[in-house]
Amino acid sequence: MKIALGADHGGFLLKKDIEQFLHSEGYKTKDYGTYSADACDYPIYAYRVAKAVSDRKADLGILICKSGNGMAVVANKLPNVRAAICFDRSVAALSRQHNNANILVLGSEHLLDDPELVVRAWLESNFEGGRHKRRVDQIGAIEKKVMGKQKAPACRTGRESRKRKK
Repeated sequence: MKIALGADHGGFLLKKDIEQFLHSEGYKTKDYGTYSADACDYPIYAYRVAKAVSDRKADLGILICKSGNGMAVVANKLPNVRAAICFDRSVAALSRQHNNANILVLGSEHLLDDPELVVRAWLESNFEGGRHKRRVDQIGAIEKKVMGKQKAPACRTGRESRKRKK
């Protein structure tokens, strides 16, 4: 499995630690920058990692900045990317189990668990499918509509969804 890594200056040091952790666990990585703690613009690195995942040049991605927000906004602009900001092990596992997240986004200044534990929980969790697959498929359909390729799915309210199941 190949994991794309990227960070801005606020996540640079944590990125290096996570890269070492991933290598010790047997994962292959590709570092898309930044390569120093000098101030830089996060959209460049978020785009590089998201593009690698979107184009299937990497299986998964990990992005790091101070809050995680900017990186997630940029990454989620690319097709077939589901970037999730995770601040603890539980949210990391749920992002994979329920949303099939393929990019983990960490806020270096806002983690509630040890970063290695968050990364491990994310990597060891699998997409559960079932009702979650329907929802992830709806995300994909919306993405295609925005890109001009197909109609978006009808979004039902909870009540309408329950009626349909009966």
